[in-house]
Amino acid sequence: MAAVPISQISFERKRALVRCDFNVPLDNGRIADTSRIEATLDTIRYILSHQGAAILCSHLGRPKERAPEFSLKPVAEYLSNALGKKVALAPDCIGEFSGRMVNALAFGEALLLENLRFHPEEEANDRDFSHELARGKQVYVNDAFGTAHRAHASTVGVTRFIHERAAGFLMQRELEALRAVTEHPAHQYLLILGGAKVSDKIGVIKTMLTRVDRILIGGAMAYTFMKARGIGVGISRIEEDKIEFARELLAIAAQRQVPVVLPVDHVVATDAANEASIQTLTTIPADKMGLDIGPHTITEFIQHLSTARTIVWNGPLGFFEVPHFAQGTLKVGEAVACLNGVTSLIGGGDTAAAFIHQPWANKFTHISTGGGATLEYLEGIELPGVKALDN
Repeated sequence: MAAVPISQISFERKRALVRCDFNVPLDNGRIADTSRIEATLDTIRYILSHQGAAILCSHLGRPKERAPEFSLKPVAEYLSNALGKKVALAPDCIGEFSGRMVNALAFGEALLLENLRFHPEEEANDRDFSHELARGKQVYVNDAFGTAHRAHASTVGVTRFIHERAAGFLMQRELEALRAVTEHPAHQYLLILGGAKVSDKIGVIKTMLTRVDRILIGGAMAYTFMKARGIGVGISRIEEDKIEFARELLAIAAQRQVPVVLPVDHVVATDAANEASIQTLTTIPADKMGLDIGPHTITEFIQHLSTARTIVWNGPLGFFEVPHFAQGTLKVGEAVACLNGVTSLIGGGDTAAAFIHQPWANKFTHISTGGGATLEYLEGIELPGVKALDN
C-alpha cells in the first residue's frame, strides 16, 4: 500500500511531527544554500493553514557531540522570515523543556527542534528515543526524501508510535519523478554518470544496464573505466580495486548492446590548484590528471542526448567546484535542460549543487534533493523511510 499524501490528512487541532531535510551548508553561521529549506515550505505552510501545529525536526551535519556550529538556529531564523511568523528553536529535540514547548505551541504555528544527531540514539533508531520524539504528536509527516534511505529514529522509529502518517509534498514529488523513470520510461533512455567513485554507483550501473539504451560516463569515475579499457590516464584519480569490475561491466554492456561512451578529450592539470598547468588534450600526459571532459566530448555527449526521451543524471562530469573544470558539467547540463519533450531527472548531492543556481535549472523535469536515496531507489532497494509511511 502506498504512503498517504499529506492532502488526505486532517491537521486541524493536531500536532504534527514533520521530518525535514535542513542539512544545509553553513558558512560562518550563515546558510550558504537555502534550496533544501525552500523545498519543504509548501508542506509546512499546508499544515499551518489547516490549523495544525508543525513540530519540525532535522539533522545537520555529523556532530560527534553537541556543538554550537551544528545548531539549527540559522534555520529557525530563516524559517521565521520565510513563513512570516516566529519559528522558535527548542533547546533539544526531546526532554522536559522541549516537551513543554511542544505542548504550548498554538495551532497554526511552527516550532523547530534542535539537531536530532546531538543524540546518537537517532541514527541507532533507538526505541526509547523514538518514543520520546513521538510523544505528544498525533500525525507524522516525512518530507525528507534525502534521508529516506536511512532507518533512523526520525524516519522509521517514530512510526511505531504515531499511526497517522503521510508523505509531504516534497516526498511525493520525489517519488513521482523516480517512478516516471523506472516504471514506464520513454526510449531512447540515457544514463549520465559522473562523480568521483565507481564504488558509489555499482548497484545503479548493474540495475540500469537492464533499462537504458546508452550510458555516458564522465567525472573521475571515467578514468577507472578508461584504465579498464587500457587507455592511459596519467595521475588521474582512479579506484585500482574497481578496474576489474569496470572491465566486467563494459563486457556486460557490450553483450547487452548498450554503448558506454567515455571521454575522448580532457581538461588536464598537474593538480586542481595549478592554473598555469591547465591544458585540453586528447591524451592525458603521465604527469597530469583529468579534471573535466574536453570540448569534443561535450559535443559528442550532446549529440547522443539529442535522441533521448528519458535522461537520468547522477554525478558531475568534472571537478566543478573550480570554474576551470566546470564547463563540461554546465554545458551538457544546459543542453539537457533545453531539450524539448524529454523527461530529465537530476540526482541529488553534487549534481544538484552544480545546477541549482543556473538560470536554466528550472527546465529540468526534476532535480532531486536526495543523493544516496535517489541512487538506492534507482538500484531497486526499498527505502526504509518510504516503507515506514505505509498505512
